[in-house]
Amino acid sequence: MQTQVILEKQDLTYLSWTKTRNSSGTAGSFLKSCFDLSGEKIFYKLSNYDAYCGITGHECANELIVDRLLTLLGVEHLHYQLIHAEILINSQRIETYLCASSDFKRTGETKLALDAYYQAEKAEGESPLDFCLRSGWASYLWQLLAVDFLILNRDRHGANLEVLRNARKKTLRLAPLFDHGLSLLCRCEDDAAVRAFDVMADRKVQSFVGSQSAQANLQLIPHDQLPAFRPLREADKMALLAGLEAVLSQPLRDKIWDMLWKRWRFYEDFRHQG
Repeated sequence: MQTQVILEKQDLTYLSWTKTRNSSGTAGSFLKSCFDLSGEKIFYKLSNYDAYCGITGHECANELIVDRLLTLLGVEHLHYQLIHAEILINSQRIETYLCASSDFKRTGETKLALDAYYQAEKAEGESPLDFCLRSGWASYLWQLLAVDFLILNRDRHGANLEVLRNARKKTLRLAPLFDHGLSLLCRCEDDAAVRAFDVMADRKVQSFVGSQSAQANLQLIPHDQLPAFRPLREADKMALLAGLEAVLSQPLRDKIWDMLWKRWRFYEDFRHQG
């Protein structure tokens, strides 16, 4: 997938939607679909949906924005495409923006949610954080906690991290970062909520390897191991939000940038403290 945003409406009414976790990179409870496109599996995901209100969220746009952010920062991650589409759910035609991604598994690999792997392999009394450190994943963890602070990810549960294994080659790795929809201003459904949103507030988060505070999770990282990302610059606002004028309101786009920029400056100040 090369074009990041497809604004021309696509007919995707042939897709079948389910809440069952059935694909790499789509763990969680949002409606998902999978389709084999010329031998390549493409996974689709919707923003917040319910049968009465329809699709009300903008989580799919968040996926694209965070994808672009992580590219700028130099973090390995799953790439997303945002598609304007017509879909069919329960015989109802719906026009929406959805996101699509490819499979991050390599040939011969199988996947397992990190929480399930932890339950099977942990030592007695070992926390998820300590288990991951013992497994040699410190660099990945510190990067994860720093990223989740920057985007205020509320949903880094144990199935939003995956272990990829190749039994024949005897390899084991953690999947590239994925599933960032419930981040940024994900709970803001109108411009009034956007304007009232405090971008630096330390809201309750779900973190399998950390605490319920994204800011406190930064304290878990040894100071000399705080990730030194490629720097975010004010000029990056345009690249992060390009093509989203028809998808997100101007106040929301501006507030998302305000959030990322202020959190980035906070993180850099924190990293450079003596």
